[in-house]
Amino acid sequence: MQAARGTSLSDDDATPESRSTTHGGGRLRLRFAAIALVVYLVDILTKIVAVDELADRDIPLVGDFLVLHLTRNPGAAFSTGTQFTEVLSVIAIVAVVVVLWLSRRLGSAGWATALGFLLAGVAGNLTDRIFRDPGPLRGHVIDFLMLPNWPVFNIADVAINIAAGLILIQAFRGIRIDGTREDADDPERTEPEAKQT
Repeated sequence: MQAARGTSLSDDDATPESRSTTHGGGRLRLRFAAIALVVYLVDILTKIVAVDELADRDIPLVGDFLVLHLTRNPGAAFSTGTQFTEVLSVIAIVAVVVVLWLSRRLGSAGWATALGFLLAGVAGNLTDRIFRDPGPLRGHVIDFLMLPNWPVFNIADVAINIAAGLILIQAFRGIRIDGTREDADDPERTEPEAKQT
């Protein structure tokens, strides 16, 4: 039916049935995996460079607005919960498993992008917690991006915030992970209204 009527303008407009019978679901999972892998590698590589190059100096990138400054964070965002490093590590492991489980249901390009960034960010910081000193599940996360009046952060933190923003956008648009729209469940709505973006 979809092929007879023409191609959808976006992955978000396709029905779950059409996605399951075409290669659309595979494309979305590929998008998810590619974003997760690329952002994860960028995070890991920039942390390696930061440890090598910033051990005894700061490097201003944009004057005093953006400075490369190495810190090791045992806690969560904003250096909170520093005494709960192991708990934070377990939560991150659970988050990675949940994101991977949710990725099996992808039917939306927006959700594929959001979950890709989320997986990369959580996995990037989790890698530090597992492999860096002082030991497995207690490792300190490498942060190196410093803005005025803001805690030092890293690429993984940026990815998590991008994911949060994209998830909020999808929620406001009423688009579920499988690509269906929340208003499509409303029997009061007509078919054209349910498909509006």
